[in-house]
Amino acid sequence: MIDLYFAPTPNGHKVTLFLEESGLEYHLIRVDISKGDQFRPDFLIISPNNKIPAIVDHMPADGGMPLSVFESGAILLYLAEKTGRLLSGELRERHVTLQWLFWQVAGLGPMLGQNHHFNHFAPQPVPYAIERYQVETQRLYQVLNKRLERVPWLAGEHYSIADIAAWPWIHSHQRQRVNLDDYPAVFNWYERIRTRPATERALQKAQQV
Repeated sequence: MIDLYFAPTPNGHKVTLFLEESGLEYHLIRVDISKGDQFRPDFLIISPNNKIPAIVDHMPADGGMPLSVFESGAILLYLAEKTGRLLSGELRERHVTLQWLFWQVAGLGPMLGQNHHFNHFAPQPVPYAIERYQVETQRLYQVLNKRLERVPWLAGEHYSIADIAAWPWIHSHQRQRVNLDDYPAVFNWYERIRTRPATERALQKAQQV
C-alpha cells in the first residue's frame, strides 16, 4: 500500500496518473496547502521541502521499514523502478525518458508555475515578469511540439513517466494563456493522454479530494 500525500495540483496529479496506470493500491491523504498543512511537523518528516506530493511505501522492495519519498520526479522514478512499468529497461530508451523527465522537473514545471503565479496570484501586476514567463512558456511548448512531431511519446515509441510528468502542466494550458491549436502535435498528445482510462480515474479521484 502506498500513502500519497496529495493536493490537486499539476505535481500532485503526476503521481495519481502513475498509480492509476500501474494498478498499485494507494491511499490519498489530503494536504490542504491553503491552510498550511504542508508545514505541519509530521508532514515535514516525510517532505522536508514542505511541498506535495510525497509518498510512503509500506511495502518497499527491500522488505524493510516503510520508505518515504518526496519530489514528484523522484517519486515517479521510484514507482517506475518498483513496478517495472512506464520506464524502459533498454539503455537508450531509458535515458531518453529520463532526459525528458528532468526537462519537465527542471524547466517546464518551474517556468509554467511562475506563469501561473504572475498571471493569477501576484498581489500586483508585474508586466516584466508576466511577459518573461509567457515568452518562456511559449518556447517550452514549441520544444514539446517539435519533439512530438517526430515521435508519438516523449520517450519515443512508448508512453512513459516522462509523459505523465509533463501532461498535468499542459492540462492547465488555459491558465497559461496558451491555445493548444497553435501546437498541433502537443494537442494530439494531450488528447490521447486525457482520454486514457487511467487519466480519467485519476482526475475523478482528485475531484473527490
